[in-house]
Amino acid sequence: MDEIKKLHKESETIFDLARKYPNKTYVELEKYREADREEEAGACVIGEARKDREYDKEHKLRQEAEGELSIMKGIETNRVKEAQARSEHLQEELDRVKRENNDLFLRIAELTEVEESHRNMNGKLQERLTEVEEDNKKMALQIEDKIDRMRKSGM
Repeated sequence: MDEIKKLHKESETIFDLARKYPNKTYVELEKYREADREEEAGACVIGEARKDREYDKEHKLRQEAEGELSIMKGIETNRVKEAQARSEHLQEELDRVKRENNDLFLRIAELTEVEESHRNMNGKLQERLTEVEEDNKKMALQIEDKIDRMRKSGM
């Protein structure tokens, strides 16, 4: 029987088996062939069961991977939202600092104008003070001169 199975694997037809073993009847060859078919069918069933188990394993692994991917997407979405919120907060802070900076530059410009005005006024006051001091010296000299004249005149 092993010889027939071996032969059957090599050639698949009854005709080939009959030529090889002419002393065997058609019914005997058919029995061997049917046994071989059953063996193949069993192998197919086992193969199908194995494929089903592999499919189930792959399906389970795929589901786990999809679950992990879903979790990772959720985490990443949260990270993106947090980063966007942080970015918006930083942008608002930057805008606030820019406004403050602009206000300070305007204040500096105003103070520079006031300083310039004060310098001009101070310069004019210095000139006026110098004139008044000179006039005061002249008047003091005139008064002294008149007092000296009055003393000489006897008064």
